[in-house]
Amino acid sequence: MRNVKKIEKQAAPAKARKIKHKRILLKLSGEALGSRETGECLDAKKLSYMAGEVAKIRKAGVEVAIVLGGGNIFRGLKGIEGGVDRVTGDTMGMLATIINALAMMNALRASGVPARVMTAREMPSVAEAFVQEKAVKLLAAGEVVIIAGGTGNPYFSTDSASALRACEIHADALLKATNVDGIYTADPKKDPTATKFDSIKYETALEKRLKVMDAAAFALCMENSIPIVVFDFFEKDALMRVVKGDKVGTTVG
Repeated sequence: MRNVKKIEKQAAPAKARKIKHKRILLKLSGEALGSRETGECLDAKKLSYMAGEVAKIRKAGVEVAIVLGGGNIFRGLKGIEGGVDRVTGDTMGMLATIINALAMMNALRASGVPARVMTAREMPSVAEAFVQEKAVKLLAAGEVVIIAGGTGNPYFSTDSASALRACEIHADALLKATNVDGIYTADPKKDPTATKFDSIKYETALEKRLKVMDAAAFALCMENSIPIVVFDFFEKDALMRVVKGDKVGTTVG
């Protein structure tokens, strides 16, 4: 992962316009929270930066729910390769997302943003259980709701959890923040001929088996008409530009 000092890529300034996506589900990868330089699974500077970007859109009136991956701590599929049972591995991965969620909650609160963690698995001494109706009320009241623990079940990725929660909270869009500026025909880091999609249909994403999200996540969003925007979170003002409806990254819809 890139050095935090170089974390903001330069981009054209966003035009002044009204907010398009007023309630979003923001999916952040666990890897984005760690530091490749130090090996730390949680980088305080990156957490602070991310919280600051969320604070900006919250101040603009956007209701924000967040789902975090857990790959910076433990990835279930990697555990299987090492001999861990699939159900056990997925459960460990879900616990990793809760650790990340607590770290993000702390960073948001330090930035002056009211935030709380809700989990798919009951852990009353750590965080409250996810209840759809309460989550919606909290969002409307101005709190950032960080939904952890995946779907609460093994065999489902945090991408699937993101799509599910986006449907449940009636999000205007699911924003998948990555370290690549959209969806390409191939991995742009490995294939120099890869070309970027500005927009793509759900059906095409499914047919091409694009790996940016799993098929279950694409299908859920397609069924509920929730657009997916894949973008580079570390591009300057990218998150704000996405919620305003500027052309950023790749839109699946």
